[in-house]
Amino acid sequence: MTTDPVHWIAAAVATGLWLIVCAAVAVASARARRADRARTEAFGGGGSDATLIAYASQTGFAEELALMTARALTEAGQSARVVSFADLERDMLTATKRALFVVATTGEGDAPDSAGRVLRRMLDRDAALPDLTYGMLALGDRSYKDYCGFAHVVDGWLRRSGATPLFDLVEVDDADPEAIRHWQHQLNAITGSNAEPDWTPPSYDRWTLVERRLLNPGSPGGEAFHLAFAPVEHTPDWSAGDIVEIGVPAPEGDRPAAREYSIASLPADGRLELLVRLMRHPDGTPGLASGWLTGQANLGDEVAMRVRVNRGFHGPAATTSMILIGNGTGLAGLRGHLKARASGNAKVGEAWLMFGERTSAHDAFHDVELQTWLASGVLTRLDRTFSRDPGDGRYVQAVIAEQAEELRRWIDRGAAIYVCGSLEGMASGVHAALEEALGPDRLITLAETGRYRRDVY
Repeated sequence: MTTDPVHWIAAAVATGLWLIVCAAVAVASARARRADRARTEAFGGGGSDATLIAYASQTGFAEELALMTARALTEAGQSARVVSFADLERDMLTATKRALFVVATTGEGDAPDSAGRVLRRMLDRDAALPDLTYGMLALGDRSYKDYCGFAHVVDGWLRRSGATPLFDLVEVDDADPEAIRHWQHQLNAITGSNAEPDWTPPSYDRWTLVERRLLNPGSPGGEAFHLAFAPVEHTPDWSAGDIVEIGVPAPEGDRPAAREYSIASLPADGRLELLVRLMRHPDGTPGLASGWLTGQANLGDEVAMRVRVNRGFHGPAATTSMILIGNGTGLAGLRGHLKARASGNAKVGEAWLMFGERTSAHDAFHDVELQTWLASGVLTRLDRTFSRDPGDGRYVQAVIAEQAEELRRWIDRGAAIYVCGSLEGMASGVHAALEEALGPDRLITLAETGRYRRDVY
């Protein structure tokens, strides 16, 4: 046992820091519980006859529809209780007579990150739910192999557990308004209401395309552009991590299309910025949205856009350290978080950016800005990989494997992990590398507590 006062002081400081981290986590959890209670009370939930509305959301859209569902029930004179899958327990289902599920699927049939706990502790074995009736709204995208896959997993588990469907599962392909309208009709059938509230998304705001700059001339990969839009009437508010939905002009006779992109700027910038890669179909024709934004639209043209809250990718407290991981145009969502930290006057936590692209000569997106942040301390560490460079040839997940020990130290100090970029290849590779470095159980715990968040597409 040492008597050196320096060691005693160091130990005291370390203990104090640990207690501060624990207190911060406790405060955040208490705030989340208060928010959940406030939301439930707003719909008159809590009684034994209340309809349980449970949502599994990756981008926030499922949560929005769950809240709309709750409002539809309360307007029909019924009470509702809204809960995230992250907080869903077996006893909630056994104690309720009717439940409505709004379930998103991410990627190739995967559960949203917040639903990892349900997968691990509930769906591993059947329950006894003979008194439960339920309806399910499944959100997915038919362009992926296992369309609405996670919703089908939950639906199968409910049926095996003895629950009775109120109606056939309602599948929604890429936010199809007709399918959502069908869900409304089913709600009217179970409530006896004839009301038809308008669930149409809010009207688009008017923006003007003011800048389009090619970021990677000469790159062996697809062309990537920095785009900027100025508001025509007012600047909507948003936070780092939020998404913008763009109304895309469709060919005559086709239904208007919409595409979503991670926002790379902040309202304080006075404009909304994106990183968009020109996508091409196998026959070489440009993608509908990316082709229009990066080539067909002219500077000065008006663009219909609306900002959408993406709570699942909002940043932690400013003092929490962040490990930011991404590739390609995924830098957009990560850049928003770095800009938020650069803009504040308060002390912020450390930030470590791991980013992968093709070549250092052509694809070092926003390099001057990143180097400035590195010099000023906004960025603590910057690790980039370039898969086509001789002598490198690595993808971003290689950094995780190589720096696993340092990564664990950051996590031990309370850091949060944010991943943004391509679903195919990068997201799965990064997830596997994180599991190897941290262990599957610890990574699940980080996701459940909001310290592992993803915005992948």
